[in-house]
Amino acid sequence: MAENKVYTGKHVELELQLQSGESERMAFDIVPDAQADYPHGFLGEGTPLAKAILGKAEGSSVPYGVADIAIICILSVSTSVSKPPDDAAEKREAILRKAVEDAERMNAITFASSFSGKWGDYDPDGIEKWGEDEK
Repeated sequence: MAENKVYTGKHVELELQLQSGESERMAFDIVPDAQADYPHGFLGEGTPLAKAILGKAEGSSVPYGVADIAIICILSVSTSVSKPPDDAAEKREAILRKAVEDAERMNAITFASSFSGKWGDYDPDGIEKWGEDEK
């Protein structure tokens, strides 16, 4: 029987052994980064977790010193049967774009709230409505 190894296109079940002695189980499919959608079970191949287990065989234990995880145990590796959504990259881009817009708006509100010039002050309420007509 051929050894099952972790590669892109595989479904992987792991046990994370925590430094506290507890353990957690997780399962996901490894996909190209552009198709990653972790909340729906698709982990990008460029993530630190995926990089740590890529090429490792089922049954392997891998040291992993991230956060409170000590060791990753690869419980099973099988061919993926799920397909990531085609629009995962577009959704990620939209979320990122909205986060940047929100941060820019908050920076402008903070500036307007704290600025006082000799020709008048800025109106923070006007800035809070900035971009609403574009939605």
